[in-house]
This record gives sequence, C-alpha cells and structure tokens, in this order.
Amino acid sequence: MRMNQNQKDFLSAVNEVLGDRIQITRPEIDQVVSEKNVKFPFWLVNKVEYRIGRGQYSLPSTGVSKSVMPTIQPETIEVMAQVLHLRQPKLIDESDSAVPELWPDYVPFGFYKDMLNIVKSRMFYPVFVTGLSGNGKTLMVEQVCAKLNRECIRVNISIETDESDLLGGPTLVNGNVVNRDGPVLTAMKRGAVLLIDEVDRGSNKLMCLQGILEGKPYFNKKSGEMVHPTEGFNIIATANTKGRGSEEGRYLSQVLDDAFLERFPITVEQEYPDTRTEKKILSPLIDDSEFVDNLVKWADVVRISFEQGATDEIISTRRLVHIAKAYSIFGDRMKAIELCVNRFDTDTKNAFLDLYTKVDEKVDEMMIVESVKDEDIPF
Repeated sequence: MRMNQNQKDFLSAVNEVLGDRIQITRPEIDQVVSEKNVKFPFWLVNKVEYRIGRGQYSLPSTGVSKSVMPTIQPETIEVMAQVLHLRQPKLIDESDSAVPELWPDYVPFGFYKDMLNIVKSRMFYPVFVTGLSGNGKTLMVEQVCAKLNRECIRVNISIETDESDLLGGPTLVNGNVVNRDGPVLTAMKRGAVLLIDEVDRGSNKLMCLQGILEGKPYFNKKSGEMVHPTEGFNIIATANTKGRGSEEGRYLSQVLDDAFLERFPITVEQEYPDTRTEKKILSPLIDDSEFVDNLVKWADVVRISFEQGATDEIISTRRLVHIAKAYSIFGDRMKAIELCVNRFDTDTKNAFLDLYTKVDEKVDEMMIVESVKDEDIPF
C-alpha cells in the first residue's frame, strides 16, 4: 500500500504514543490525534478493510517500518492460521444507537424508581416483570433507559422464536456466508440492556440463554468466538403471566421451565397506575379535564368489576390512551370510546358503553337530545 504524508504522520504518531501496535481503538485514535496534533485518520475509520470490530481497527503494516514491526515466530503463524480456519467471517455491527426516545410527558409510577436504580448500577441483575396487558411494563423499561441514555435492545418473543433469532447465525451476504450476531450477543458486546418482551410466549428454545442469564461468557459455536458480556449488560423480561401459563385463557402464554425462571433474581408484579397517575397520563392528550376524570373513573369501575369476576374484560391504561387519541381526532366522547371498545364482544361492548353513560351525565343528556332529533325525522 502506498501511503501519503498524512497517513505516514499518523502511523508514526501512533508508534510514539502507543508503541508497537497492529490494532487500535477509537479512543486511542482520539488520544493520538490530541497528543501529537496530527490530522484525524478518516482514511482508517471509514474503510471497511481496516475495521475488525466495533470501534476497533487494524493498522496497515506497510505504514510501519520493519524495525518497529513485531517479530512473529513460525509457530505463532501456524496457530493464527488455525484460528482463522475455525472462525467464520462475521458482519461488523454498524447499527445505529439503540437508546430509546425520551418521552417528555411520561409519568413514572410503580417500580420505575427501583428499575432506574438497577439500570443505573450497571450490575448484571436480571429482572422479570409481570402484569396484565397494557399497564406500561415495556414502556417503563424503555423510559428508564432513555432517562439514563442507555442502549435498550428489544426482542419480541413468540412460540416460533429459536436460538438463531436470539443469538444469530450464518447468513448470505453478496454470495458469501457470514455470521450475523443476534440481539442477545449484540447487547452483550455493547453493554446494553436486553429487553425480552412477552417472554412467556416462548418455547423451550429459550433455554439457550441459561448461561447468559447467569452473567457468564458465551461461546458462539457457529462463529468460534467467545463473547464476554461488557460492563452494563443486563436482561429484563416482561410477561403477562409468571411463566405458568394462563388458566383463564386470556393470553396464549406458555409454561416456562423452572430452571429458566430461577435465573431471574427478582419478579416484579406491575399493577395498573392509580387514578391520580392515570389522570396525569391522559391530561397532556386531552384538553378536557372533565372527560379525563370521567374516563379514569369509568376504567376504575371496570377494573373493580374485573377483580370481582363480574366481567371478563378490562380497560387498560393503553386503551385509555387510545381513546384519548381518538377523541383528539374526532372530538366526540362516545364515538372515541365506541371505536376503541369495538374489539370486545357485543355484550361486553354495550355494557362498557352503558356504564360510561352513567359516569358522564353530559354524554347521557346529549344522547337523549339526539334520540329526540331522530324521532322528528320524517320518513
């Protein structure tokens, strides 16, 4: 390789600051540029042939004189050849940052503060979060990571999820077979929070995570690489059940292996927010405080009925947010509610609508007026 003066100057500066090197990291590049006042080596960081990993680069051997090149013994070359033969070529992780977007109107509640402390500690401390659908489990984890500017890599689980979906495997790129890291190994290498969403939808194939759930390194048998968890890596799982299936049939959840569940030190039971908190959640979405009060009161009565067994369905916090957004579009209270409860069976839907008319007197009066108008229409 023929080098220009800027390239020669940088390689010379590397030798003076760091000594004999054949590899260099991004922080070390910044150190050399700062200390020796040389031009930043865009020629090095922007070319694929020099990249050997995330933030790691191989220095061109032609840029260093033979006198400073390390001597490689024949037996070392033989060992290196064996390693190269065992390892499969792998794709370099060039994905964007996985730090979630911070919601300015997010209202913390429940286990939020404790989750914040766990993630802030940067300890490896897996957490299992369980609770009914739509109570903010996943959003809580994402907003904690957003608050702390931590990467959060989310993977949604289904009965079809297997080892390759989680850990990665061979894939075809431009006619060549290369190894691609899955979300689990990517999170391990980047020191990110791995969010396993809907974990109780998975099968026994989740058992491939056993060693990783203990915080141990993972030997990738498909690439021949030993992956060590970077400081800050953690696993948080969310589920609608505690891994014992859903007896009432509300969720298509699976029975998870005890050995898998035992790897989670703590289990958090996430409840719906109280009425005061839900008002704070809905207020930025609806410019109608009376409607907010009525919605929260209505949802609270439905949940009490659900707990007492009087109804099989429930109004979640997520559904209240759906109603709020529908109201902002249509400007009609009952239309917004009706559109968002249409997913329930007819009897349940009508019961929910009837209950709301008893909570909101204004809507009840408007319905009477509309009924009178309809009677006056000649046919």
